[in-house]
Order: sequence, then C-alpha cells, then structure tokens
Amino acid sequence: MRTISYNLRKNRAIGELADLVDTHGAELLCLQEAETVNLPSRIGSLSLVHATEKNRLGLAMYVDSERFAVRSAHAFQLKKSLHDRLLSPAHERLLGARIHDRATGSDFIAASFHAAPLTALNSLRRIQIRTAIDELSGIGPGLPTIMVGDFNYPVFQNRLTATMLESGYNTNYSDKRTYNRYFLFRGHYDFVTSTGFEIDRVQTLGRGSSDHLPILVTAARHGALLRDQLPLAA
Repeated sequence: MRTISYNLRKNRAIGELADLVDTHGAELLCLQEAETVNLPSRIGSLSLVHATEKNRLGLAMYVDSERFAVRSAHAFQLKKSLHDRLLSPAHERLLGARIHDRATGSDFIAASFHAAPLTALNSLRRIQIRTAIDELSGIGPGLPTIMVGDFNYPVFQNRLTATMLESGYNTNYSDKRTYNRYFLFRGHYDFVTSTGFEIDRVQTLGRGSSDHLPILVTAARHGALLRDQLPLAA
C-alpha cells in the first residue's frame, strides 16, 4: 500500500497532487493545510473520502475507490495550543477513516494528522498524538492503523519514539528531511506512526511550492493481523 502525505502550505501545492498520485502510484493521499471547501471530488485516480469542516485550512483524505471501500470517516478535535486559541484556531487536527481493502478482504484505519505548531511544547504534541491514537482505536478497535502527517516534531524524537512504543505504535522517519526552508527549523516534520503494519520505506519526494516536502510511505499489513481480522461492528 502506497500512501502520500503532504502539507500543502495554505493550499499552495494543490495543483501538484494529480502528478504526485500518478507518478508514484499512490492509493491513499493524506493532506494537511488544504483549503477544504474547494477540494475536488477526485485527484487523479483517487476519490475524496472526507475533509475537516471547522477549519478553512484543514485535513483531507483521498483513496483508490477501486481497491478500498470506506466504512466510516471522522474528524476529531485535539487539545489546543496557545497559538490555536489566540492566533489561528485549528479545531480539527485529526481525520481518520475505517477502510475495507477489497484486495485482502480486511479492514484497517488510516489517518491524516497535523500537530500543533512549534510555538507549542513537545509535551502538548505528545498529548495530541496519544489522544489521536485513542480516537482512532474507537472507530476500529484492534485494527491495523497507519497515521501520517505533519507532526511538527523535529527534535528530541527519541522521546516521541519511546512514547509511541509504549502505546504499541512504531514511528518511521523518511530518508531525507521534510522541511528545509529555514536553517534553524530543518528536520523531519512529516512521518508515519503505525501498528499492525510493516513499513517498508518512507521516502521524501521532490520539493514543490510548499515549505514541506511530501512523503511516500510504502507499507504492508502483518499477516497475523489479517488472519485475526475483527468483524465489522453492527
């Protein structure tokens, strides 16, 4: 399964998405800082699943509708930073979907995530990430889960990795930095956390008109979890 995650920098990179999807054969596309009220219903071969509604610049997800059937999709509010409260409110920082994979006959959870900006503390971002994990488990208890996005967490990542392991999640960073615009803030901002998946590769793609670089995540689900797939809740 090939997933692209891209922070569009206030929607500036929206015109690049069709070529990205086509060039890299993406089956899932997760966006941050998208102008959600004007998103197209399709980007390349992918169909819009859901987009946040309470922020003008928010999250969105597209999937290959030939392979995937979306059971449900939800946007979630997370604990707000001072920046969110005073300057640029972002009410919904998590978008999750329960998806049925026709190729395997099984379900999984996919999510697009955008953490609080660097003006907040890493401790707040860890709270947001742990809350996101709890919210996603509510729409698919025990299912394999993959969450990609802009984590705004370029330093002290060992602490984050350890926190994720305590929650049963692995954290995988890309082969190159995903933010290079300002020297002091360069680093891996965009990455993936997952459970029940084998992450084969996380690749940083070429620079576009955003200050972030998109990432391509190549992943496969653990065979044991596929065999033990939980039934769809009534």
